[in-house]
Amino acid sequence: MSSYTPHTDLWLERARLDGMVLGGVSYGVFFLLTVQVWIALMRRPRYGGKIVDHRRALLFYIFITFVLRTISFAAGAKYTEMIWIDLRDAPGGPAALIEHQMNYQINVLAMCSGQIQAWFMQALLLHRCFVIWNWARCVMIPMITLYVVMIALSIFSLIQANTGAVLYKINIIIVYLCFQVGLTMIYTILVANRLLVMRSQMKGIMAQYDSSAYQTVVLMIIESSLLYSVFAIVFMVAFALHLNGVTTLCFLSISSVQGISQLFIILRVARGRAVTHEWLSRVTVSSTVVFAGTDTTEKPNDEQTDKTEQVIFQPYSATAEVA
Repeated sequence: MSSYTPHTDLWLERARLDGMVLGGVSYGVFFLLTVQVWIALMRRPRYGGKIVDHRRALLFYIFITFVLRTISFAAGAKYTEMIWIDLRDAPGGPAALIEHQMNYQINVLAMCSGQIQAWFMQALLLHRCFVIWNWARCVMIPMITLYVVMIALSIFSLIQANTGAVLYKINIIIVYLCFQVGLTMIYTILVANRLLVMRSQMKGIMAQYDSSAYQTVVLMIIESSLLYSVFAIVFMVAFALHLNGVTTLCFLSISSVQGISQLFIILRVARGRAVTHEWLSRVTVSSTVVFAGTDTTEKPNDEQTDKTEQVIFQPYSATAEVA
């Protein structure tokens, strides 16, 4: 029996279909983490502690990013259905529909909601960074400048997409992603450096000081940033080299991966794992390291009220927020 190979870009078609499957899996993880974080924020923490700071702001952040990601995923899923069902007889076949997807407003909607979601996520990173650096202008001004430029590039790419340009030829997307990944990496370096400096200062004061709390927070931040940064770099390299199949494979999941990386941190904070009750019990000198809002008077463990949102180094007026 002879086999028939159609004259079309089968790799691009497979990448779109596989990318949608990967996007469904990543969205499922994102959805599960969103539910877990929402429940954790609404539930009273263990050990009699108070609910984390800025709970309403975090709930709003979780709600708006979930809605935006859901719109983006639903639009992508609908267009994938249109490619092989509604528009199956379109000139050029599925490959042409994939390449010229921005001719359909549903894809512009998906791209728009995904990028607005990224604005909120980067804003949360900036807030963490500013709190940790005690709102220092030397950090705020350049970071806000980069953030504004990132939003401007995002808007410009959306305008180009709305004109029906071919997605793989909108080169401004690479510049936009470079700024986005750059912001994430700069945030990671600034926060990690600040916490490590605080740790060394504590060790200088107390030779026997247990710095595991700082090390754990630093590792948590690096792990979270690394997940999205690696995925985004793969996407940028594929986009720059015009590897349209790999670009399509990553494009449908990149927003979910970015959301997952941030939800991991919020979930750990909401559950009290970013700064644990065990660490609180190790702090015996109020002039060294205390946790914001912690009652340092002698009370039973189950009556201690720890706010797992912030860590404060009082002698040096350095504040560190981990969520």
